[in-house]
Order: sequence, then C-alpha cells, then structure tokens
Amino acid sequence: MFVGRLAGRGVFDPVGDRIGKVRDVLVVYRASGAPRVVGLIVEIPGKRRVFVPIGRVTSIGSGQVITTGLINVRRFEQRGGETRMIAELIGREVQLAPETVGAPHLVATIEDAAIERARSGEWLVSEVFVRLPRPAAPFSRGDARIVRWSDVSLPSSNAGAQSAELLIQTMVDLKPADLAEALLELPQPRMLEVIDELADERVADALEEMSEPDQLALLAQLPPDRTADVLDRMEADDAADLIAALPTAKGEELLDLMEPEEAEDVRRLLEYDSDTAGGLMSPAPIVLSGESSVAEGLAMIRRAEIPPAMASAVYVTHPPYETPTGEYLGMAHFQRMLRFPPHERLTALIDTEIEPVSVRASAAEVSRRLASYDLVAMPVVDDQNRLVGVVTVDDVLDHLLPDDWRHADEELPPAPARRAAR
Repeated sequence: MFVGRLAGRGVFDPVGDRIGKVRDVLVVYRASGAPRVVGLIVEIPGKRRVFVPIGRVTSIGSGQVITTGLINVRRFEQRGGETRMIAELIGREVQLAPETVGAPHLVATIEDAAIERARSGEWLVSEVFVRLPRPAAPFSRGDARIVRWSDVSLPSSNAGAQSAELLIQTMVDLKPADLAEALLELPQPRMLEVIDELADERVADALEEMSEPDQLALLAQLPPDRTADVLDRMEADDAADLIAALPTAKGEELLDLMEPEEAEDVRRLLEYDSDTAGGLMSPAPIVLSGESSVAEGLAMIRRAEIPPAMASAVYVTHPPYETPTGEYLGMAHFQRMLRFPPHERLTALIDTEIEPVSVRASAAEVSRRLASYDLVAMPVVDDQNRLVGVVTVDDVLDHLLPDDWRHADEELPPAPARRAAR
C-alpha cells in the first residue's frame, strides 16, 4: 500500500464504526534492512492526532484501515528516532544502486513509498517510487520507476533537498486552525520547507491561529520580505498584535516593507492599548451610505473574503466611507436586510438603538455589551463619533481565553475501548 494513497483514508473498528482518518505513517530506520513501521498517526474527532500502534492494525487495504478498536486518545508526540513517511521521508533525495539504473551515484527523489507486511508479521517499507532529473533518466517509462528499498540509500547526513508537494496536498483541505497545528507538529526544517511552498495567504491564515510564542518563533525563521508579505494578508488586528510583540526596530522594519495601505491600518491599531476596543477591533468593516440599497448591502456581505462575524451587519455613516469614516449613523443587521425588498434604502432599516462603544472602552465593557445585545459584532467610534472599526466576538474570545487555550486537550468522555497504552 503506497502511503500517498493511504493518507486521508478512513480508520475503522472491527464493527465498522469510523474512528478517524490516516494522516501519516510512522517508521524507524534500522542498521540493516528496510525501515520498520511502528504505527499510524490518525486524526480522530476533535481534530486530535493520536498514535495507533501497528500491532492494533488488523488490515490495510481497499482504501481503509481496520483496527482492533483499542486506541490511546492522548495527543501524538513524536519520539527520537521516529520518522514520518509523508512529512519527512517522501520528497527526500536518495542514491540509487548502480545496477538499478545502469549509472553510478545517480540521485533520485522519493515521490511515494509503499509499506508491506512481511512473513514475520512486521510492516516494512518495501518499495519507493522515485523520479530522476529528466536529462539523466534512462528508464523505459520516462524518468520515474518503482524500486525496492534495498536499491536505494539515504545520504549519510540524511539531509538534502526535499519536496513538500505531497505533504502540502494532505493539507489543502485543512481549516486554518488545523493547518497551524499540522505545521507546528512538523520538525522545524520540514515545517520551513512546507511554509516556503505555501501561498502567503495560507501562511497568514495559519499564523493567526498560533499562540504568540509560536508566531514569534516562526517569524524569526522567515526573511523580512516574506514576513511582510504574510503580514499584508493577515487581518490588521492580528498583524498589529504580532508586530507589537516584536522589538520596536524589527516592527518598524516590517511596517516599512508592508504595502502602505495595509501598514497604515496596522499603525492606527498600534496606537491603542491591547485591552481596549481600539486594540481589539478590525479597522475594515463594511461601510455604506444611507442611500445604498439593501441589494448593495447583501452583495457586500456575500463576498467570500468577509469573515462570518464581520458579515453579520453593514455600518452606515456619512462620507468618507473608509475608516475613520464620517459621522456614524447606525448598523443594518443581515437578518433585517433579508426582510426588506432589494430596492429599499438602508436608512429605512438601520438600528440606531445600539450605541457604539468608545475606542477607549475596556475589553470587559465590550464583552458585556456584546452579551447584553446578543451581538457578534460591535461598532467602535472615536471622540468625534466617527466609525473607526468593529470588534467581533472572536476578537473578544481571543483576548479573554488563556494564552495556552489552543494547546489545551479537549475533554473527552471516558471510553473503556480507548484505554490501550502506547
């Protein structure tokens, strides 16, 4: 079974109940012979990744994995000497035996690898699918073929160029929080290789979901130009929090490298304390004039890049219509807009009873106001009653939750069938 096909496949117990899905295969190298499979990394409900020993696996095939049903739900932690096939082996350069290709010291890249059950009952890495540089390939099927593990050897340093293509393919369907967790689980060199291949927007999404220490550790490994590109694609409030945590000189350097318009939003947010409405808000709400129609408002919140909490309402002001705007007039809730005909003007349905919060209001005051009015977003105004931003419920939650909430294990009900120790 090639692990590239195994990734993402379902894992089931003996009665057919789904336990989770395969994320990677864990092996250990041996002094002689093929690497031995020690288990699978399986993602179970709650996005938790756990270790399933290969001894608990009764069948691998037909696009699924069958286990004994006994798993330890403790979060997976990689041990010394263990290697992840998808994350660390696939994409690595290897040397091929001269008799395999008819040329000495030929270097190829592993694009996939197969595991097979030996007569002893052990699962071993049996074959690898390798590709050579096109000009040097003497193969009958172009520049790639399947060879036995015994026909390849890793460089003595176990280093070298390593493609992140297959690993990235396993991450394309991950939500930002899950992508952040998957990246942080990788060894640092491999994580940096993957980040180098990811689009700036995806890196920004993942960075927003990391704790501050993880964010700072990651940015310290990126060149300033790439860091600035990623910050450009982050939400302005998240970028401001991150820059505020950096040394002043480093923060100014990155602000100078950012796009001027994005940097301006971040600089404005840095003027406020982090525990105030100004420090929590996003400076890019949906702002329209009172003469705009319901149809225009709905079209604005329908845009894919608008976060759900921000799309709960549009905000009506006098010109100009970019923060800081003209005088704030009120907000038009999404549900209320759905009850009016498309041609209706927003002035006919704006809510003027909900008072905006001051830019200097405390985070505690903002959270009380959100809870009192059952809102997911609250407008923020300055001393001149100009709309300067919007605080959303997720901004408040990020502030109120403990710093390590992203790493806290989920509370799972006890299950006798899941108490097997690794």
